[in-house]
Amino acid sequence: MNISHQLIYSHIDTPVFHLVGSAADELGVECYVIGGWVRDLLLNRHSKDIDVVVVGSGIELAELVTHKLGKGAHLSVFKTYGTAQVKKGDTEIEFVGARKESYHRESRNPIVESGTLEDDQNRRDFTINAMAICLNRQRYGELLDPFTGVEDLDKRTIRTPLDPDITFSDDPLRMMRAIRFATQLGFFIDDNTLDAICRNAERIKIITKERIVDELQKIMLSDRPSIGWRLLDKTGLLQLVMPEIAALKGIETKEGRGHKDVFLHTLKVLDNVALESKNVWLRWAALLHDVGKPRTKQWEEGVGWTFKNHNFVGAKMIPGIFKRMKMPLNDKMLYVQKLVDLHMRPINLIEDTVTDSAVRRLLFEAGDDIEDLMILCNADITSKNEEKVKKYHRNYEILKQKMIDLEERDRIRNFQPPINGDQIMQMFALQPCNLVGELKASIKDAILDGVIPNEYDAALQYLLQQAQQRGLHPINS
Repeated sequence: MNISHQLIYSHIDTPVFHLVGSAADELGVECYVIGGWVRDLLLNRHSKDIDVVVVGSGIELAELVTHKLGKGAHLSVFKTYGTAQVKKGDTEIEFVGARKESYHRESRNPIVESGTLEDDQNRRDFTINAMAICLNRQRYGELLDPFTGVEDLDKRTIRTPLDPDITFSDDPLRMMRAIRFATQLGFFIDDNTLDAICRNAERIKIITKERIVDELQKIMLSDRPSIGWRLLDKTGLLQLVMPEIAALKGIETKEGRGHKDVFLHTLKVLDNVALESKNVWLRWAALLHDVGKPRTKQWEEGVGWTFKNHNFVGAKMIPGIFKRMKMPLNDKMLYVQKLVDLHMRPINLIEDTVTDSAVRRLLFEAGDDIEDLMILCNADITSKNEEKVKKYHRNYEILKQKMIDLEERDRIRNFQPPINGDQIMQMFALQPCNLVGELKASIKDAILDGVIPNEYDAALQYLLQQAQQRGLHPINS
């Protein structure tokens, strides 16, 4: 990769960088833009995260920069960490003093001391994140690359600046970051670095679940998230981070009959969904859609391997997984749980004769998530039999059109029966009881089964018939 000074200068020849450099010169300190912004500049990727390291006080420089930026500039100071953030409009810059770090084995929180630029670059996680560009006027645009990060960018390699065993033992989260960068950038992890992750995998246990999930979310939002999950498996981190996914691995054979490797199938489904949607929670549903299979796998004579009710069992597992991983226990979790529970329904409809009643019920239960469910269903078709795949995709399109037609005609999605429980109680002078629920459910089922249209008058007549069969009569009759 041929990086010219002119190329770098053209990217940093901006008022804000010149202002930062001018402020540093006033204070008599060296300052550099460093890390991910430099990496992304050289990769021609857009980056909003601007980190400036100062050989001196980062807070003092941030204060002066804020003053020079004038009206609209906002300063946030974090004295505990010796950092400051300056915001103005779309520009956001993090300032920190150059530092060196040392670690205790049982904590990833370092002992921090002031240091030189060299100290600061030594503590960086990877060579491609250790490059710095000087902003002081006399050396403006000079690239400092002590660990040949430019060469590693050219080779598409993730490598630690110093001994990888020390790097990962000191801060085990860096193992997750290595895998995340490899996934996001499509890079390879250097053999020595990869081996060190394998040796230090157990150290991940000292990292909080929130920090781990933050890295997993970035892996999931990558173009091909399967890369990250394969690397997690290869390094031994998968079993430690998410054992439910590790349990999907492998093929068991009996009487010469095996089943597909559910782990590999899951990664294919995940990548298929990623091609269609950037919704990270839909991608989580894809990753977890078959999580119930290991618990439901059985051998049945004359049938072979079965995974009966794996969708139901998997859906029951979702809250426990989310809780353990400190993931949100809110509508996001319920959405994933719902898709895991329903993911077999469209496939079963594709295999069977598609009845209006079955489609109505699917529309009703999926509600506003029906499109996402259908993306997941389509992604789940991964057979090696091309004719079978073509047939499934054809039937999938037929089912999709049937859904559109029924929704336009019957307005089923998210519908509520035209007569509610309060109206039923008033009509028949009933107190809250099971009978009220039965009558309301009978109207809903009649509409979903196509017995009556989704209209008030038809629902009222049907209700009166059902009530009469139970010996009830409206009080105004």
